[in-house]
Amino acid sequence: MVASKSCTSISPEDYLEAEKVSPIKQEYRQGKIYAKAGESKPHVIITGNVSVLLRNYLRGSGCMPYMADRKVRIEASNFYYYPDVAVSCDERDKNADEDFIRYPCLIVEVLSQTTAAFDRGDKFADYRTSESLQEYVLINQERVSVECFRRNAEGLWVLYPYTQGQDVQFASVNFSCAIETLYEDAIEIG
Repeated sequence: MVASKSCTSISPEDYLEAEKVSPIKQEYRQGKIYAKAGESKPHVIITGNVSVLLRNYLRGSGCMPYMADRKVRIEASNFYYYPDVAVSCDERDKNADEDFIRYPCLIVEVLSQTTAAFDRGDKFADYRTSESLQEYVLINQERVSVECFRRNAEGLWVLYPYTQGQDVQFASVNFSCAIETLYEDAIEIG
């Protein structure tokens, strides 16, 4: 995340209006606007793979995957982010006229060197304030490694790591696939 040049705080309403005409995607966090970085080829391919797999699997289920261009709004933390993939199974998102979703159950971020620390730290902390979110998935774009954080019955976030040769599970939407499928055509798997 790269902060905008403005040091003044902007309201969520002003952000949403500006975002409608902005030539670049920008995220909003507690009154500040941040330009979203461009993505690498592996990042784009992995994001596409995840989105297509989830779309095909969830077809007809009432759940909808959104890819990259759909913001997530979490009011408790006062932010709008563009996750790589987000899934909502909530009717309120399906029927809303807004250009963002409020009730994700699954969020997937593909890590890059410039965003990994933020995605693991402050962004994950912000996402955890969402009552609807059940899983937060981090996919490494340089090596076969997926970290799935799931909220358990006690409200604690538990890490489920996956590596080469394993099936990745997204329990929030009852989905699983071979980890290599997520990386198809993106990186060399040895």
